[in-house]
Amino acid sequence: MLHRITLLFYILFGAFMGAEAQSRKTVLTAEVYDYQRDMVHFDCLQTPLINQEFHTNPGEVHEFAFETDKPVSMLINGQVKVFLQPGDSLHAVIRYNGKSVSTMDFSGTQQAVTQNRLYWDVERLRRSMRYRAQLLSCVVLDVKPKDRINDSRTLLSKVGAMLETAGASVSPEAASYILAEVESAVFQSLMEYPPMYAETRKLPIEQQEIGDYWTLMDGYTLRNDEVTLRCPEYAMMLMRYCFYENAKKAHQAGKEYQPPKRFEEIYKELAAFHQGEHRDYVLYMLLCNFIRNGKELERAEPLLADYKENYNKNEEYIRILDHLLQ
Repeated sequence: MLHRITLLFYILFGAFMGAEAQSRKTVLTAEVYDYQRDMVHFDCLQTPLINQEFHTNPGEVHEFAFETDKPVSMLINGQVKVFLQPGDSLHAVIRYNGKSVSTMDFSGTQQAVTQNRLYWDVERLRRSMRYRAQLLSCVVLDVKPKDRINDSRTLLSKVGAMLETAGASVSPEAASYILAEVESAVFQSLMEYPPMYAETRKLPIEQQEIGDYWTLMDGYTLRNDEVTLRCPEYAMMLMRYCFYENAKKAHQAGKEYQPPKRFEEIYKELAAFHQGEHRDYVLYMLLCNFIRNGKELERAEPLLADYKENYNKNEEYIRILDHLLQ
């Protein structure tokens, strides 16, 4: 299955490798009904430089036009994600039932509508499978590790089939981003849930009926295309993959692995493990999240200097980090 998904990705992605990026006007509009808060928020997951907020007014069209030369994922009210490419125009009609989104309708440019309907179909699939985003909630509900792993593989298989069915109606960029999000959830579950369950429920991994924990990631090759490395969830998966592989190496040597806990130690371990674009992205996201937390910012300064001097490849990351520190 891992090889099938990887092959699908390369078939889809090969069509736009090498294309020149051009900044184009992109428009997101939304109507929000039965929302219980005072403000409607549009936030870009890739950069804090793209965001907007509006006073909640049922029936009013909230419009946000911006320039971008790369695909972005926009978060509406911290709940609804939409995927936009340069030049897209997308209109979303969002209806709430209490605190949850009950319905979602799209209109706009054809490709944007098709892709976001698929994006929302994937979300509905996760809900129908009761595939929870938070692993800790799975522990609380006593979801067995073997069930979480089986559900994860089923989810990945079904999303791969959905993308194959969609074919050329979905752009290679959108297909890549959707797979990046799903793979992040799936593979973090494989790596993180068994030890989390063992620690919380006191059931050793060897007794969880999942086979050899250290082979669960066999066959998976990390992706490094530009769109995947704009997916925040994939950065979290890259961090977890570093700790999993280092723990596996220690296990094979008969040693006990102690994962890093302090910010500085995490930075050092990630920098030593990853290479190239993976290292650039994961260190940027680590620094970005630490700075956004707004505490002990002086601790970020020496690591940011080290990152700029030794590891940064993407100039956009530096612009964002410098903006956050202003």
